[in-house]
Amino acid sequence: MQARFYFPEESAILKLILMLLQLLYANPGIAVAWLVGILLSLTVHEFSHALIAKWRGDRTGEREGRLTLNPLAHLDLMGFIPLILFGFGWAKPVPYNPYNLKNPKWDSVAVALGGPAANLVLAILAAIMIQVLVRGQVFTGLNLLVVFLFLLILLNLSLLFFNLIPIHPLDGSKLFFALFDHPRYERLRAFVAFRGPQILLTLVLVSAFTPLNPFFFVTGPAYATCDLLLQGSCQQFLSSIFAGF
Repeated sequence: MQARFYFPEESAILKLILMLLQLLYANPGIAVAWLVGILLSLTVHEFSHALIAKWRGDRTGEREGRLTLNPLAHLDLMGFIPLILFGFGWAKPVPYNPYNLKNPKWDSVAVALGGPAANLVLAILAAIMIQVLVRGQVFTGLNLLVVFLFLLILLNLSLLFFNLIPIHPLDGSKLFFALFDHPRYERLRAFVAFRGPQILLTLVLVSAFTPLNPFFFVTGPAYATCDLLLQGSCQQFLSSIFAGF
């Protein structure tokens, strides 16, 4: 499995790059929190793929050294660099052999959805920690730890909803193929398998080079879930973090 990432933002590519460069110069602490949050989110996502595969009978990922929380085992520089610069990227895919699984059809779905599920759990844990720290008045709202936890929530929710898109090669495609496995859907499956990457790339390019937000079906649920977890406006809090950039 390969962790695909789309961070909820609505600006063009040049504005995002300039913002990141300004952030590195003016507030390196938040920039580091952003980078660490991305690494942690991707690592948990990929580790969970390998863990579910092992639980269901396939140890391929474990033998390949992917059943670990060491970010270096999952990092793909070719995917990480555009993720930092453009808001879209990926980690190394976790290999698995469906024929080793106890139930190849539905266990493959479980392996695929294990990554997004882990991101949801991590987002919830980060939200609980923020509630404890802020509502308990341990830290103020813009304390670096609170900012890191907040970014962790948005990053994981973004990764969750983006990977649930039911087109190849995202995790949601495994559920799509399992649900539409009848022979009468063969042409539909072939379209999703072969045209999916092209559709995905088109959406990414539109998002990167225009002010349009074709991933509204990712950003909308991500912010809505964040609002629910924190019982407040996550867009406002995000704006306060990056005020002036």
